[in-house]
Amino acid sequence: MKEKSEKTVLVTGGAGYIGSHTVRLLAEKKYRVVVLDNLVYGHKESIVNSEVIFIKGDIGDREELENIFSKYPIQAVLHFAAYAYVGESVNNPLKYYTNNVSAPLVLLEVMLKYKCLNFIFSSTCATYGDPEYMPLDELHKQNPINPYGQSKLMLEKILHDFHIAYHFNYVFLRYFNASGAWEDGKIGEDHNPESHLIPLVLSAIKGEIDSVTIFGTDYGTPDGSCIRDYIHVVDLGKAHLCALDYLLKGGESMACNLGTGRGASVKEVIRIAEEVTGKKVPVVLGQRRAGDPAQLVANPARAKKILKWEAEYKDLKDIIKSAWLWSNGPQKGKYKSP
Repeated sequence: MKEKSEKTVLVTGGAGYIGSHTVRLLAEKKYRVVVLDNLVYGHKESIVNSEVIFIKGDIGDREELENIFSKYPIQAVLHFAAYAYVGESVNNPLKYYTNNVSAPLVLLEVMLKYKCLNFIFSSTCATYGDPEYMPLDELHKQNPINPYGQSKLMLEKILHDFHIAYHFNYVFLRYFNASGAWEDGKIGEDHNPESHLIPLVLSAIKGEIDSVTIFGTDYGTPDGSCIRDYIHVVDLGKAHLCALDYLLKGGESMACNLGTGRGASVKEVIRIAEEVTGKKVPVVLGQRRAGDPAQLVANPARAKKILKWEAEYKDLKDIIKSAWLWSNGPQKGKYKSP
């Protein structure tokens, strides 16, 4: 029998990097949070709120989903459970279409059965493909250039079709470059393999890796290296809370970009990391990578207007400081559980 609760949500992939920060915020706002994570890439230790209900399982497991929805009065799903390595998606598209498209269909079918019609989707700016103008707004055409971006766009299209057919409600949150960590150093970014620039730079400073490669120094940018919009992971989490509040109050389905609206180059990230740590970053200059646009910067105006959300961490130095604190905190930037 379902327990009574006014605010019960399911967070898929809630033990991952962005998911765990969002779960912590949800718990602090007194939501009853049920986390479903298979721990392929997530870390159970990242669930730091003792009242959070953690279930190890997969979003494609219909029996497990039936158990969850029959036991808890889930009002909304925040969906983070996806594979997100671009290069791997090119080499193994089956893995990405299975996990990022096929498995969520099982989740959506169970949601319909239990009349849970609110869905916050962790999407990506990779759905836009090669940018035609900058900064990117939500009206930019979507033409992904890799299976990862394609899989995210496919699920967006599925959700839109569900909206038309079943009155399903959604918010697509298209992230730019997630970065940083919770400022108390208890949770942060721990991927294996790690592909994000800031943790790689900090690992090089600590001597955990030999160097950081700058892929391309001849782009048409002020210093020749790629420019990206780095958004703090706690700001991303807060945007999910804003989207959840918006949907539960009857807001219209829509998509929003999540970024600061400010770009920073690879060389700038390295320079600021050196300022924050007082240590030099060993650097190797490399060739451009295929599919790397010169710039990716968000226009976050719609999120500000509709969700009443705006990034608070706009100074890259503060973002890197929080990542450095996590890197040297109690966990030393690495969770201990397998």
